[in-house]
Amino acid sequence: MKTSLLYAGLATPHAGWVAIDELAELLAHYFQAEIFSPKPVAGSMLDRVIRRNQVKFEPLHTTGGDVLIVVACSPSDLGMIRALPDCRKKFGKIYGFVTDSYFQAGFVKETALFDAITVTAFEDVDYPKIHFGIPVHQLYQGTDALTWAPRKEMAREIDLMGFGRIPPTIHTHFSERFHPASSPFLYLHSPLGHLSGTGVHLERGMLFKLLHRTRISLAYHLFVEPQGDRPRSMMVTSRWLESLLSGCIVAGRRPISRMADDMLFWQNSTIELSEEPQVAADELIALLSRNDTLEQQRHTNISHIVRHHDWRYRIESFCKMMALPIPVALPDDLLRLHELADSFDHSL
Repeated sequence: MKTSLLYAGLATPHAGWVAIDELAELLAHYFQAEIFSPKPVAGSMLDRVIRRNQVKFEPLHTTGGDVLIVVACSPSDLGMIRALPDCRKKFGKIYGFVTDSYFQAGFVKETALFDAITVTAFEDVDYPKIHFGIPVHQLYQGTDALTWAPRKEMAREIDLMGFGRIPPTIHTHFSERFHPASSPFLYLHSPLGHLSGTGVHLERGMLFKLLHRTRISLAYHLFVEPQGDRPRSMMVTSRWLESLLSGCIVAGRRPISRMADDMLFWQNSTIELSEEPQVAADELIALLSRNDTLEQQRHTNISHIVRHHDWRYRIESFCKMMALPIPVALPDDLLRLHELADSFDHSL
């Protein structure tokens, strides 16, 4: 079966989407796929106003194949198939994986050309299914646990880490509380490394090495001090998965959703902090004072992410949903994941 893969991460790498790029790279690896990453073409101001969801791309040449898989960070990325002229004629099947599927306004007319897509939340299934008349399946986000799970214990010298989006009021108070010389606590936060450009993939290892050395990682759902007018969702993003995989205690405000209940199902997977920044800082200090008693929870967090939320499980589910053959190398790696999870269970 000749498989091709289309994703944005090679042409326009961004730190916020590196976790999704890893899914694309794993799909390409297991399917031995031809890889395409289209370069956007800057349109006129009029184009950007009138056709906001109609990004133009430099054309890419392909002779086609049996299957085209599109990894879309947002629904508008499904429009990347415009970079492959006559793609519907050249490929037997076209499937899509959509991450921020709650952003309904982002779905483009090309969605109707897909044989089927996946969305991350059950609540997101109906919109594209009804509006574009295609099969839509639900599939949660994942992480590359087999690569990034810690293989040995590291001294956790970073007390508190906030990467990505942290509510401004929370961040300001934590900075004022923990940065002065009089505070013994280290609060490390974004920006960490490059936001865009070729360096973001190389710095992926830097982020995980920092997380492996972190005691508490902050994570807040998108409705805490929302910014801008873009729609929001109570989704479990890569921040939760990456922090838990790294053995961090995750504290903040957990999403209130079926997704959070399904994915973060074990006891104390997250710690709820007060809405008041002053009280939340006190709660974090109290939690840090218990650091030596939290080792079992760290191992439990790692084990559950490895056992349930690696991208390879999602790839297996994707294949079953789309009636695709399971790649020959995938079962062995799934076995390796279970063995790795067992190693953290046995180390308790």
